[in-house]
Amino acid sequence: MIYALDTNIISYFIQGDKRVIAELRDVLVDGNSLIIPPVAYYEIRRGFKHKSAPKKEKVFSRMCALYAVGEMTLAAWERAAEIYGESCRQGKSIPDDDILVAAFCIVNGYTLVTHNVRHFEHVKELIFVNWMT
Repeated sequence: MIYALDTNIISYFIQGDKRVIAELRDVLVDGNSLIIPPVAYYEIRRGFKHKSAPKKEKVFSRMCALYAVGEMTLAAWERAAEIYGESCRQGKSIPDDDILVAAFCIVNGYTLVTHNVRHFEHVKELIFVNWMT
């Protein structure tokens, strides 16, 4: 199985959260893989451009060297547009960054790891887990 890490999970890892570190270790020991969605990569990097945190930035750079950073395909962009339309029809507003992460995961068959369940619980076909409960 491939787990895609949402921005909040990456942030917890960078901050040294023991729950996330233990879950990451267990996932890898069990033979699974990790990937960083391109939108999560952008969100973390833009944070470092906004405020200086060289130690945390170094941790993230090492993380990116260990785990792949994914790419958005045309199919993912199309799925994102569908998710947007579905969420509007349901009256459930989802931020664009979360729509893009969800589409990336759905199109590639990845399981999303997030603590932000509320934004994703109405997205059809998305499989997600919350390591922070």
